[in-house]
Amino acid sequence: MERRTLRTLKELSHSYLTLSKDLRRVMNRLNALYQSWGIACSGTQAYAPRHRSEWLSQITEAGVRCRAEFTYQQLDGLQALRRGVRRDLLAESRKHGATQLLRQIPGIGPIRAALLVALLQTPHRFRTKRQLWAYSGLAIETHGSGEYRYVDVQLRRSAKAVALRGLNKNHNHDLNRSSRARRLGPAVPPGPCTSFMKVCWPRG
Repeated sequence: MERRTLRTLKELSHSYLTLSKDLRRVMNRLNALYQSWGIACSGTQAYAPRHRSEWLSQITEAGVRCRAEFTYQQLDGLQALRRGVRRDLLAESRKHGATQLLRQIPGIGPIRAALLVALLQTPHRFRTKRQLWAYSGLAIETHGSGEYRYVDVQLRRSAKAVALRGLNKNHNHDLNRSSRARRLGPAVPPGPCTSFMKVCWPRG
């Protein structure tokens, strides 16, 4: 029964994530269009409706300006769709008690809680917590060479330390992005854990 009720939440989360990716692609396309004409485009002002006429006036070529207008229309359509899916996703997530438990964790809001429930479904899928870490992209990969060596014609284990190779790459990327945003996002309150993760993340 629980698996059937999670189906709607799972499909809504996939729709929300897909629209978010499409929205980022359109915004990058607009950014690249302005930069191709030597127009510095940083921040989010270029995407705001009230500043569009100001940005479009900087493009002197009529064909390129028309292309930018079409891209803005695509951006508006995707934003409206994502707002609708977000509203349905939040409404559906309120039917699941797990989202309320996850929201008690600092840094997890209503959207991330809904995505975590939809992507993980249930923790009982995983036999141990290590499998959950690997699925989330938080498992540490190690590599060792020369683990054994011959000493006086006897095979003995080498004292060489196992080398760390960072986190595993075969994971659920949507879940990893959600957890990574929770650890490093601007909405996370400052603390020792957040500062430690910000220092360690660039080093892998």
